[in-house]
Amino acid sequence: MTARGPARPAGYDAVVYDLDGTLVELAVDWDAVADAVLDVYAERALIPPTEELWGLLGAADDYGIRDEVEEAIALHERPGARESTRLPLGDRLAGGTADHGDAGSRPPAGVCSLNCEEACRIAVETHGLGDALVSDAIVGRDTVESHKPDPGSLLAAIDRLGAAPEDALFVGDSRSDAVAAERGGVDFAWVSDLLAE
Repeated sequence: MTARGPARPAGYDAVVYDLDGTLVELAVDWDAVADAVLDVYAERALIPPTEELWGLLGAADDYGIRDEVEEAIALHERPGARESTRLPLGDRLAGGTADHGDAGSRPPAGVCSLNCEEACRIAVETHGLGDALVSDAIVGRDTVESHKPDPGSLLAAIDRLGAAPEDALFVGDSRSDAVAAERGGVDFAWVSDLLAE
């Protein structure tokens, strides 16, 4: 589902932003993270089902190593969040102009990310985004039982903002963001489209 007309966050009851690639760029070498997760499998003499990071995470429950895989990923995400760079939409959000209106007309906003919640919170604090976001609506992959592209985490963030899915906008930069929005019945806007306005 794409946004109704031009994507203007102020026209919604709630806005949820992806984090990495949308508001900030985490300083993470994702190939090194995948290698660390492959090491978790190897240390337990398990044959990994794939070498792709998110596929390894998805399969971790089946192998009984979810906590270990989560921690291996988070060990890279937390420092990567501290060393991250704020992106242009993050600049707009921090400055109160992400919605093309004044701060008083800005709908409540949250985050739905494939990164762990702690890394999300570190990045939000590092870049001064806390005043623009509802703290309870910062949802990482480990906050609820599912993660993108399953819509569960997105719907949890929207619920925490007190809105209905059909009255919310999700802003992201990846296909998994767009798929999560579509599956959840939530309007979606590409970060590049918002920045082009």
